[in-house]
Amino acid sequence: QVQLVESGGGLVQAGGSLRLSCAASGRTYSMVAMGWFRQAPGKEREAVAGITWVGGRTTYADSVKGRFTISRDNAKNTVYLQMNSLKPEDTAVYYCAAKQEYSSNYDSWGQGTQVTVSS
Repeated sequence: QVQLVESGGGLVQAGGSLRLSCAASGRTYSMVAMGWFRQAPGKEREAVAGITWVGGRTTYADSVKGRFTISRDNAKNTVYLQMNSLKPEDTAVYYCAAKQEYSSNYDSWGQGTQVTVSS
């Protein structure tokens, strides 16, 4: 199993920026991808961005393309989400997740970090 700890959430005004971090520990050698998801009150959890551990191939939700950037530091087993031009609709709890080589889905999750964007 992989343990994940997020940090970097907070309150920011619309148009501002935040950087989320997610540090992985445990069976990190079996990770093939990491991603960020978010869940707003009353809404389902949605995928925000993902990155493969080898090659660094990235994917983004249409709603964040051009504003958010996912990156990784393999040496630190850490993934980042740089969020620029934030909008009130970005307000949500953001979760980090990891996918291991034997799994078809993300199977390790962090505790979540709150991001609140005020208008």
